[in-house]
Amino acid sequence: MVRLVREIAKEILGEEKANLVWSGLDIVGDIAVIRKPPSIEIEDLRILAGEMLKKLNWLKSVWAAISPVEGSYRLRRLEWLAGEKRTETLYREHGCVFKVDIARIYISPRLSYEHIRIARLVKPGENIINMFAGAGLFSIIIAKFAKPARVISIDINEEAYRLMLENIELNKVQGVVIPIKGDALEIIDRYSNSAQRVLLPLPELALKAFPKALGAIDMEGYIHVYEFTKARNKLEALEQVEKTYRETIKSNRDVAKYSIEGRRIVRSVGPRKYQVVLDIWVKRS
Repeated sequence: MVRLVREIAKEILGEEKANLVWSGLDIVGDIAVIRKPPSIEIEDLRILAGEMLKKLNWLKSVWAAISPVEGSYRLRRLEWLAGEKRTETLYREHGCVFKVDIARIYISPRLSYEHIRIARLVKPGENIINMFAGAGLFSIIIAKFAKPARVISIDINEEAYRLMLENIELNKVQGVVIPIKGDALEIIDRYSNSAQRVLLPLPELALKAFPKALGAIDMEGYIHVYEFTKARNKLEALEQVEKTYRETIKSNRDVAKYSIEGRRIVRSVGPRKYQVVLDIWVKRS
């Protein structure tokens, strides 16, 4: 499938433009989303979308993302290109199935490895808080692959919360994944000293949320921080984010000990812009 989509793009647009399209293509269920490069006209993308639908019989709808991720819900403005005019689909990942809406929630197949990586770190019986849960992908995959006591899953987006409720039922993790609608920066105060692991998968708010996450850790535990940073290369990106969080932790009197137990580049999100994850172990004072 990967090779076929690339070949279709080459036939329609030529190799140079095809590479631009390919780097910004996401497949979510039976919907394709193409990030529109500035150098390619929308009509050229419509032609490409039509050919994709002809040659990929499982594909039902193609959309163009015509803006960067925007706002507190991290949404893109979309323009329909071809196929069915719908944005809801069923998306499968790691044996789980998720109902998602590409226009109303943030969803990225490029986080698939992170979803399963974090799940594999969870120990049986952990209490986990996912401060920015979206439609529940991190939380549900953890619930299915590990044996946590519970995963408190918070999101302020009403549509994401609605879909999370459906996805909890679809994947039969009721009672383990606990959905909560509201502002995570306020709600997490209810869970002080209760968690062995906290997830911060919203880069725009991760640094602001970090002290709240620390307060939720019970004696000792892990905080997984996702951040964006601009850097000349991947190593510099890792070092910049690590430095920021080391300084933040050292200024917090509630931390007796800490260690950065893992760091990695999740993906490139633009020219010299990277998404970085840190796995931070902390022991409370």
